[in-house]
Amino acid sequence: MIDSVDGIDYRFRDPGLLQEALTHRSVGRRNNERLEFLGDSVLNMIIAARLFELRPEAQEGDLSRMRARLVRGVTLSEIASGISLGKQLTLGEGEMKSGGFRRSSIQADAFEALLGAVFIDGGYEACRKLVLQFFDPLIENLPAIEELKDFKTRLQEWLQARGRPLPAYSLQREEGADHAKVFFVSCSLPDNGKQVEASGGSRRKAEQAAAALMLDLLLERSGT
Repeated sequence: MIDSVDGIDYRFRDPGLLQEALTHRSVGRRNNERLEFLGDSVLNMIIAARLFELRPEAQEGDLSRMRARLVRGVTLSEIASGISLGKQLTLGEGEMKSGGFRRSSIQADAFEALLGAVFIDGGYEACRKLVLQFFDPLIENLPAIEELKDFKTRLQEWLQARGRPLPAYSLQREEGADHAKVFFVSCSLPDNGKQVEASGGSRRKAEQAAAALMLDLLLERSGT
């Protein structure tokens, strides 16, 4: 039974934990879902503590946005892919045939399960060392705090700072089939009637796109 995985500097005292972490639920027997649950919580705690340590100037909301950026599924799947974790998983026959080892969600879940297994096997410090091996470079390269905010938040804060009313978003129309629907949303400013329109694959995405257009317009006119 193996006691380590490629790409990480850790050997398991209990190889059974590693086997469990690498076993997808499609196998049917004891699988990695419980370890994934634990790993998710430990990862969030370690990242929160690290951001608190390294970013003393950041407010609570900024810290939350930074953590969310770091622990999102796409980041975890990229890390897992970087150590070829998918190829080391045990999958059910159906998942194996469909290429499940390449699926980003399966890889991200497996990475969290691996962290959970390390936490049980070696304790907090061992898990922390592993997490920071991958995440310290990502923390160092985080974009500016302002850039982490979504466009609706940035537009709202820009207007509030100038004592102006909040924008209004309105769904104008929907186009396309149900499986490929496009939403068109307007963003208008109550105090001057200025309005822009944008589209997206969901209403939320369309609102964000409209907010981005309005913010660009305001910044261009203000010269900031």
